Amino acid sequence: MSSREAILSAIRGIKLEPKPLPEIPEFGIQGEIEATFVQSILGNKGEVLSQAEFETWLTASNHPKLISRSTHFSDLSTISLPEDPHQLNDLDLAILDGQFGVAENGAIWLEDADLGLRVVPFIAEHLVIVLNKKNLVATMHQGYERIGSATSGFGVFIAGPSKTADIEQSLVVGAHGAKSLRVVLI
Repeated sequence: MSSREAILSAIRGIKLEPKPLPEIPEFGIQGEIEATFVQSILGNKGEVLSQAEFETWLTASNHPKLISRSTHFSDLSTISLPEDPHQLNDLDLAILDGQFGVAENGAIWLEDADLGLRVVPFIAEHLVIVLNKKNLVATMHQGYERIGSATSGFGVFIAGPSKTADIEQSLVVGAHGAKSLRVVLI
């Protein structure tokens, strides 16, 4: 018997009592969930708008190449979703529905069904996520519980426009993805 086999055999021979997993405490947040979520989005360099504020912003802005996958704003698309994601290289604005938002950090969960193409929230110049206030959870623990029952093959948390910072603490927003994130709470 080799030394490796002897070691593994000795390990297998050790009898250990089964121990229960530790209980995870119920983490929470201080204050009201919606207000905390809004503060988290603002802290992530995003913006939170009402439906009326969003419609005013959209009317005042210029987005010639726009895709809306949102059920609330489905008639706003100026282009169709292409089969080839490379055709989205100059996408001005994407409007997507979020599944739920996490108050403690402003993360919003998106799944394949929301995106059409997985590249959409990353390649768009500006990103708008429409989220129902009823779909806010306090913590990531609660968020992961919701993901656990999902059937999608792909999902992503988005918590603001893309950002990067160097060692000198110089923050650049929109460095390698959407330059802005607006969340429309309905």
